[in-house]
Formats: sequence, structure tokens, C-alpha cells
Amino acid sequence: MLYPQFSLVVSTLGRTDELRVLFESLERQTLNSFEVIVVDQNDDDRLKPILEHWSFPLIHMRAPHLRGISRGRNAGASVAKGDILLFPDDDCWYPSDLMQHAAAVFAATSAAIVCGRAADETGRSINGRFEKVAQFFGRGKVWTCQIEWMFFIRRSVFESLGGYDEAVGVGASTPWQACEGPELTLRAAEHAVKMFYDPALVGHHPELNTASPDDAMVRKGRAYGRGMGYVLRKSHHTVLHAVYWIARPLIRAAFASVCFNFRRAQYLVNVALGRYEGYLANADRLAGRTSLRAAARVKSSSVTTNGEKGAGSCSPQ
Repeated sequence: MLYPQFSLVVSTLGRTDELRVLFESLERQTLNSFEVIVVDQNDDDRLKPILEHWSFPLIHMRAPHLRGISRGRNAGASVAKGDILLFPDDDCWYPSDLMQHAAAVFAATSAAIVCGRAADETGRSINGRFEKVAQFFGRGKVWTCQIEWMFFIRRSVFESLGGYDEAVGVGASTPWQACEGPELTLRAAEHAVKMFYDPALVGHHPELNTASPDDAMVRKGRAYGRGMGYVLRKSHHTVLHAVYWIARPLIRAAFASVCFNFRRAQYLVNVALGRYEGYLANADRLAGRTSLRAAARVKSSSVTTNGEKGAGSCSPQ
């Protein structure tokens, strides 16, 4: 039996039209050696009409009992046949040469992980800061060479690392609502996995409005910040590193306030506060102390679900 080169695992909850846009972009791929695994976390059959009549192989995994994007991705990856995994967001879409480009990068670099960047359709980077030049990268560049839905990994490596940490990511039962991708990439770096970043490898996604954020985006800033803080501590980043990542959004918040953009300032302060909370809460956990103190620090904010997620959720500010 011939197996596909790529397996695309899409964990989805609450979205329909966006998923159709993703599938339409996959229909246009110039390299068609891939399968799509949809991990359907909805309680109803809303996806049934959307999942029919596509030319590519599609596996529909019903999983209404699962919550959390990392749990969904791990479940989908467990049935994948492709040598290389990709985990599209359910509201992203791709240029027609994505698979062909990624295959060429894997062949040219012998990397086990290949990452690209988020861009609008003019090529402008969105939803995060990204390196300008192609490069092999390690622990020090994870935060600027990776975004979850432009992250290709050999299935054998994904399995050897144990997949995503299901306590991290949108919809998890914890306060750590982002940065499941950097967490996995940092673990790969610890094991000396060969990783390559190519800024010419791009995907598309609705741009997050952090310039004039609404109330939901302001709340997400804190929830996503907690995820980054947690991952910083879990991956043994020093206090100095944590101070750097906490101070960055605070400095930008000060500039936003000077420009009378108080909504952006509020969002950036929330990002910084979330990173602080996540870093300290994980310190409690690693020290073996009760998690009640950590939970108390984050009790006031609600946990988001996959349907609220946005790419670049822990993008450096």
C-alpha cells in the first residue's frame, strides 16, 4: 500500500465556513500526496455536509468527548499514515505550493522539523514576529521561528517526543491556553532534533487585531500570556529570560498609552500579567507545592475553547 507523504490533522470545534476555506486551499495543492484527519469535537453533526466530496483522502474522527486542541491533535496523529505531520488551525488556509515547498525543504535539509511563518496574502508577516532569513534553529530561536499551524514534523519524531502536552493549548482544562507548539518544539530542541525555518514557507490566517483589540482579544491576551509563562518555566528558561518576555509588552504598553491607545495598552498589560502568572504558577508546581495557589491566581478569567482560538496566541509582543 502507498502511504501519503503528509498527514494534516485538524482539530476543530464550532467552525464550519472557515473549514471549507481550508479544504478549498488543499484542493489546489500542486503536490497531492496527503491525507486530512478531522478531529471533530462538536456535539452535533454540523460538519457532515462540509466533509463530503473532496478529492483528497479524509478521515472524520468524531470526538465530542475531547476538549482541548492538544488532545485533539494527539488523537488525530495516532491514526495518521503520513511520514510528515502538519496541524492546520481550523480557520487557516494555504497557498497552492505549500506541500511541494515543504517537501523540497525536507529533502534539501534532512531536517526532522520544518517551520514557516504566518503571512497575509501580500507576504507581510502577521500574528507574530518571525526571523527574516532561512536557518537551522534551536532553543534560542523557537519563539521567532515557529507558529503551530506552520509546523511540519516527522511522525516518528512526534511519537518519540510523546506528542503535544495536553495540559497546554486552547481548550485545555488548565489556565495554560497557548504555546503548545513552542512547548513541543522546545522539547525537540532538548533532544537535539534537527530543525529548519524557512520564511518563504508561508500560510494564511485572519490577522489578530491587537492594535485596537476588543474585549475578547484583551481577555485572550492574558490567557495566552499564561501559556507562554508556563512554557518558559517548564522549559527551564531563566528568570532573566522571563523578565525579558514580561517586560517587552509592558514597554510597548507604555508607548501605546503615550499615543492614547489605551485599549492596546490594556491588552499588552494583560499579556505581561499572564506571562508573569504562568511563570510563577509553574514555579509552584515544579516546587511540589499545592496547585491551589496557582489556581487562585487565575480563577477570575474564563477558559477559552477551540472555537475562540487565534493563531499566534503566544506570539512575542
